[in-house]
Amino acid sequence: QVQLLESGGGLVQPGESLTLSCSIPISMYSLNAMGWYRQAPGKERESVAITISGRQTTYADSVKGRFVISTDNAKNMIYLQMMSLKADDTAVYYCYADQLYLGKQIKYWGQGTQVTVSS
Repeated sequence: QVQLLESGGGLVQPGESLTLSCSIPISMYSLNAMGWYRQAPGKERESVAITISGRQTTYADSVKGRFVISTDNAKNMIYLQMMSLKADDTAVYYCYADQLYLGKQIKYWGQGTQVTVSS
């Protein structure tokens, strides 16, 4: 069982910044997609930032211009730099990765890290 491990969540005030980190226990060169999802209370889990095949990156409209996803293949790490945080960004953030194997998509998730934006 592959378990991704997030860190970096916490409580911040509106307008502040926070960076999430995710450790990937397998070769990142074997991954098809990697990135971040979030789930706010009472809402469905949504995609925040996803990079596919290390080339195409997609951001949720609500975070464009404020969040930046990056990777460090040598360290097997994914990062999510979050700037100008808003109360609406409050959610549990999940690290995500998947592989394509024999026509099947194998998904991996982290346990989640809480981000709370409040004054």
